[in-house]
This record gives sequence, structure tokens and C-alpha cells, in this order.
Amino acid sequence: MKKLMALTLALLMVLSLAACGGSSGGSSSQSSGDAETGEFVPTKTVTWICTSSAGGGSDIFSRKISEIMTNDGMVNGQTIVVSNETDGAGEVGRNKVATMKAGDADYTLLTFNSGDLMPMVTNTKNRAANFRILAIMAVDKQLLFSCPSSESKTDYAKNGGDQNDFAAAIEAAQNGTFVVIGGSKGDDITTYQKLLAELGLTESQMGYITYDSTSDAITAALGGNVDFVISKPAAASQYVESGDLNAVLALANERYTGNLADAPTLSEIGDYENVEVPVWRGVAAPAAMSDAAVAFWSDALGKVSASDAWHTEYLEKNQLLDEYKDTAAATEYVTAYEADYMASNGLS
Repeated sequence: MKKLMALTLALLMVLSLAACGGSSGGSSSQSSGDAETGEFVPTKTVTWICTSSAGGGSDIFSRKISEIMTNDGMVNGQTIVVSNETDGAGEVGRNKVATMKAGDADYTLLTFNSGDLMPMVTNTKNRAANFRILAIMAVDKQLLFSCPSSESKTDYAKNGGDQNDFAAAIEAAQNGTFVVIGGSKGDDITTYQKLLAELGLTESQMGYITYDSTSDAITAALGGNVDFVISKPAAASQYVESGDLNAVLALANERYTGNLADAPTLSEIGDYENVEVPVWRGVAAPAAMSDAAVAFWSDALGKVSASDAWHTEYLEKNQLLDEYKDTAAATEYVTAYEADYMASNGLS
């Protein structure tokens, strides 16, 4: 009888331990979501990869969305850490996201713009299909800025060129003085090329220096190493406020407002057509991200897009156009954009 009781107690202990283990395992399986509903809920730190340097337009975009998500309680109390990964002009960071395996994929976001897609499809094998496109948030455009206090290091500056008059810079380039424009990669280069074509100038007359980010290009302008710098309003507006940069040309079909209102369009300074290259700003994720996580992040980005903070502190402040697309619409749009870009540039 004592042996039977002992065996019974042992069996009960085993069953109790198994039940505890099952409960523990169930809790673990829900670490990334709700096991009953299948919904994703973040339960650890989220990494947001930005392939441009701190202080540039893409960095500001990434940090503002992260801030709104955190402040408005959209991420279950978790932290979002923005990681600036610029190696290989950002291609290393983008490839890291594209090839990420399941697990961390649900907790990894990527700033992904048209300016990122252009060099990626030109120089690498990665395509939009290597990512989950979560949303498009806004459309941006550029301006040319000059640095009034820059040192006389360039040919144009040494020859007394008026840095606040781009029409004078055009004339100088036509007459043999080399003019230098600085900017970031991708859409900035495309904008420069369209500007050059419209002006009828060559790269030997008006050259371009490529930097890893807009913030790096602005630093070069402040150091007197370029005559003009291409930038979106977000990255340059603080320098306009401080008087370190002057907006001299709106690369758009109409003038900007606020402290950028004095910059004329190209058609206003000569017999030219206006030049603009609209830049869509979006968010992507690893291809391995689960459908549940994709739905969560797309919904969260939609909430950001609808928030007062997004409109007043980002769109209006930096003069961007509101252009939210959810994951389905954004994927369709980016896929079509990529196909058009590749076809127009003879890429396959």
C-alpha cells in the first residue's frame, strides 16, 4: 500500500511539472504575439535601420515616427532604437535587412525611400521583392542651398561668384568657371542630372560630389567645399533658421512657403522648364517578417500618419506632402515604381 501511495504521489508530481512546463512554454510562444488570436504584439526592443547618417532627412523621418509610436503607446511599451548603417552607401544595411532570417525579422524596420531603391537596383541584386513594404508615409522634394559664410575654396567662390544667385552660377559655368554641387545619393543624383540636362550643361562645367547623406553634404557646404548643396527641407531648415544656409532654388514646380519662400523655381530665373524629382518616403521590413507582424506595423504606421504630431511636427514643419499608403497599396506602388525605373534605365 505504501509503495502504491508513493507511486501515485510521484505520478502526480510528474503531471504537475508537465503542466507547469506546458504553461511556461505557452507563455514563451506568446512572446511575439497572442497565441489565441494569432496577432503580433511586440515584447522586446525594435531595431529601426536607417541607411543614412544622423541628422539627414531619412534619419529625421525615422526618429520622428519612432517618437510618435513610443509616445502614443503603439508598441506595447517597447523601445525603438534607430541604427544608422551607412556602409557601402547604405547597401550593407539594406542587404542585412533583406537577408534577415525569421525571429528578429518581426522586430526590424527599415527606412526605404525612392532614393534608396534607385542605387540598390542599379548596383545590387536586391529588389523590392526582397523586402516587405509596410507603408509609404509622405512625398518630399528638394531645393538648392548656398552657404553665405563658406570659405573661398572653389573656383566659383574664388572668382567672386554670387552664391545667392543661381542664375549667376549658371552663367559662370557657361563661361568656363567650374561650379560644384554637393548632395546625397539616389534621388539627389537624379535631380542633379535632370537639372544639368535642362540647363544644357555638362559635368565638367557643373560637377557633383556624392556624400553618404544630406547631413554630410551640408557639412561640406558649411566648410566651403561645395558651392551649392541639394537638400530636402527637413535636413536644411534648421540651418536656414540659423542663417548658415540660404535657399536659392526650388527644385519643384512651385515655390515653397515659410522660410524657403524666397527661393525661385528654375523657370523663374531663365528660359527653362522646372525640374523636380518627387521622393516617396516609406518603411520596409525583412522578407522573413511574419504576416501578423506586417499587419501590426502597417496599422501602427497608419496611426502615425493620422496623428496630429505627424502633420504638425513633420509634414507641415518640413513641407512634405501627405501620402500614406498601407502595406498592400505601398507594395503595389513600389513594385510599379521599380519596374518603371528599371525599364527607363535599361536595367533587368
